[in-house]
Amino acid sequence: MRVSINQPAYLPWLGYFNRIAISDIHVVLDQVQFEKNSAINRNKIRTGQGWSWLTVPVRTKGKFGELEICNLEIDNTSNWSEKHWKAICHSYGKTAYFEKYAADLEKIYGRRWVRLFDLVDEINRYFITQVLSLPTALRYGSAMQVEGKKSDLVLNICKELGATTYLSGPFGRDYLDEEQFLSNDIQIEYHDYVHPVYPQHYQPFEPYMSTLDLIMNCGAGSRDVILK
Repeated sequence: MRVSINQPAYLPWLGYFNRIAISDIHVVLDQVQFEKNSAINRNKIRTGQGWSWLTVPVRTKGKFGELEICNLEIDNTSNWSEKHWKAICHSYGKTAYFEKYAADLEKIYGRRWVRLFDLVDEINRYFITQVLSLPTALRYGSAMQVEGKKSDLVLNICKELGATTYLSGPFGRDYLDEEQFLSNDIQIEYHDYVHPVYPQHYQPFEPYMSTLDLIMNCGAGSRDVILK
C-alpha cells in the first residue's frame, strides 16, 4: 500500500500528478494552514513571451491563524476568473487540443467560486478522472480524524490508511523522522521527479508549467508523458 500526501494546488505541475499516478491512495492535505507564495493558489502557464503566473486572490486579512486551506475564501472583488480564462484562451487558443477541453474549462471558470479549495478540487478531479484517467483513490485530510504536525501528521495518516510505503516529496528529507516510520513498518520513498520534454506550442521548451500546458499540447497522450 503506497500512500502519497500533498497539499492541494491550483493548476498543478506535472510532478504533482505523477506522484498521484504511482500511488495507491493519495491524500489531499486540505486541513493545514495556507502558505503564501505557494502553488496552492497560483501556477504558471506558457505564453509567447515565456511564462506568466495565474493567481487566484484569497481573503487573508485579519484571518491569520484561521487559514485552513479547506475553508479559505476567494477574494471575488476582482474579476479574476474572467482574466484567467482570457489568459488561457490567449496562450492556448491555437494549440492542438484547445478545442477538446475548452468547453469543460470554460464552464469551470464561468462559475462563481467562494472557497479556493472547491475550485482547486474541481479542476484537479477533472484532470485526474477525465483527462489523465488515473485510478488512484483520493482521500481528504479534513475528513480524517488524524492529528499531529509535520512528520507526526504524515506518519499518523499513513498508519490510519495501512500504508506500507510513504511516497514523499523531495523536501520530506528535511523534516521526516525516518526511524519513526521504520519502527512502524513503513518505508519512505522520495519522489525526485525528472521533468519530461514534450511538444510545446511556443519555443524554446519551458519546463515546470501547469499541467494545463501539457494537456493543451498533447491531449490524451498527456498521461504517457507524465508517467515518463
